[in-house]
Amino acid sequence: MEIFDFGTIFFLIAAVVIFVQLRNVLGRRTGNERPPFDPYSRRTEAKDEAGQGENVVSLPRRKGAELENAYAAIDAVAAPGTELNRGLRAIRDADPSFDPKTFVEGARMAYEMIVMAYADGDRRTLKNLLSREVYDGFVAAISEREGRAEKIQSSFVGIDRAEIAHAEMKGSEAHVTLRVVSQLVSATRNAAGEVIDGDPETVAEVKDVWTFARDTRSRDPNWKLVATEADD
Repeated sequence: MEIFDFGTIFFLIAAVVIFVQLRNVLGRRTGNERPPFDPYSRRTEAKDEAGQGENVVSLPRRKGAELENAYAAIDAVAAPGTELNRGLRAIRDADPSFDPKTFVEGARMAYEMIVMAYADGDRRTLKNLLSREVYDGFVAAISEREGRAEKIQSSFVGIDRAEIAHAEMKGSEAHVTLRVVSQLVSATRNAAGEVIDGDPETVAEVKDVWTFARDTRSRDPNWKLVATEADD
């Protein structure tokens, strides 16, 4: 005598019920069904005045406005045809997200952070903002200052002007040079607290030429300071 597995019988009945329900919902294939809709097809059906269908080819529209204005932000800060404009366009070609206005805004913030981090001897902040070569130079100067027990007392007033002076691609690296004019109160004191350089009461105008760079192939969007010099 065979023993019936009620679990098996239950699943068989459930399968038959599901099959019948799907058949009722989906229906049977008759051979007259419309082909599945293709959202990427370039062919659409249009009606003429007589109501007859006709095939119309709808070509995908290119974003002409975006293509024409790809360099608009660059042309706004550097005249077309100039060396600076060509350099900025080359960077824009390598990095479509590059925008000179946004770059300058970020560079202004980085400038203040670097100036104050150097005065405070904040190596951690400097390491994130400087290239290896520039970082080593800054740290060496900080170490010498600390070795003499000297301290810099600084107060950043603000940036009067920051403008792009030069731009170029060096391989996959984008280099942008910024000319900055800032206002700073700075004085260096010795171990006895005496002022040996600068003036703690006077706002001085500081002119710098800084070059920032980033590898356009890198996922890291941050720029780093790679060169500094005083602007006479």
